[in-house]
Amino acid sequence: MTKSLVIAVVVVVAGAAGVTAWWLATPRHGGPATAAVPVATTAVVRTTLATTTQLSGTIGHAGSYTITAQLPGTITALPAPGATVTRGQPAFEVDGSDVFLFYGARPAWRSFAIGMTPGQDVLELEQNLAVLGYADGIDVDDTFTWGTADAIGRWQLATGQLDTGRIDLGRITFQPGAVRVVTDAATLGGAAQPGQPVISASSPDPVVNVPVPAAQTFLVHTGDRVTVTMPSGATTIGRIVAISSIANAATGSSEGGGPSNAPNGPPQATVPAVVSLDHPSVAAHLDGAPVTIDVTDRRVSGVLAVPVTALVALAGGGYGVWIDASGSRHLVAVTAGLFANALVQVTAPQLHAGDLVEVPSP
Repeated sequence: MTKSLVIAVVVVVAGAAGVTAWWLATPRHGGPATAAVPVATTAVVRTTLATTTQLSGTIGHAGSYTITAQLPGTITALPAPGATVTRGQPAFEVDGSDVFLFYGARPAWRSFAIGMTPGQDVLELEQNLAVLGYADGIDVDDTFTWGTADAIGRWQLATGQLDTGRIDLGRITFQPGAVRVVTDAATLGGAAQPGQPVISASSPDPVVNVPVPAAQTFLVHTGDRVTVTMPSGATTIGRIVAISSIANAATGSSEGGGPSNAPNGPPQATVPAVVSLDHPSVAAHLDGAPVTIDVTDRRVSGVLAVPVTALVALAGGGYGVWIDASGSRHLVAVTAGLFANALVQVTAPQLHAGDLVEVPSP
């Protein structure tokens, strides 16, 4: 059963309700101490307060890519699911010859050779040859020159190919970056046809996929910093990098793995969100593992704070705190701010860090 959202401040206020409800509901007046309950004192602190929303998610991988064949022939080698293929490495094999992975946003649509017209595909090719160390002395641009052909020849010799100075369509595949093989879409020994899917892949970088209940999306925003708690209990920092504008319809009960439900209520629609990790290596080998995400909703730094139970309701409205100083006590009106972690932000000209305020005695 998936976890529902929990707003930390609600928990804090609810947890203190037993004592605080009476304490806040009873107006206080100056004069001799006549409290009906025992009191203690605690110091005003200067601190950082934050409220959080708790979500549940699972470790996954970013992106979804389909690598297709552009050469006809027979599939003679395929990578294993889970393998990572990086720039310049073979992605698969057709007729005993490697098809290499290069990085680029635009797919190749023609062979590379002297006489071809300038284009983005030429720029992508030269950029990859430069990164791989084969393009010394050439201008990296969108024009195929004899220098480009020489760079191709150096790359071909280094990777066990014939030095032809040209690349036939289908010998390289452009993808946005390194890929992690999810499944092999083709069959080893099967026929390869131009446009046929060969590999289903994702980015190798772990991310956290978070199904946010649709009614609660106002609580989270792209760019929010989050703390992710791993199954081991270890924590790491991340950021919400995407929130879909389209909700996923509820498909079943929580017992069947669907979105979380209210007790005896209908399943809730969810909105997919993605969290990137500052240190992706901490999630390596945890694909599909459940994690908990704490999203910081509001944060205030360097503010004065007192326990929630220090607040008392004033007869004319608003709140105050009793300050004990040099054996005497007096009531100070305060402006209450953020509630978090059993504390409340308070502002008053007469209030300073270290002042002692009254709270109900345990």
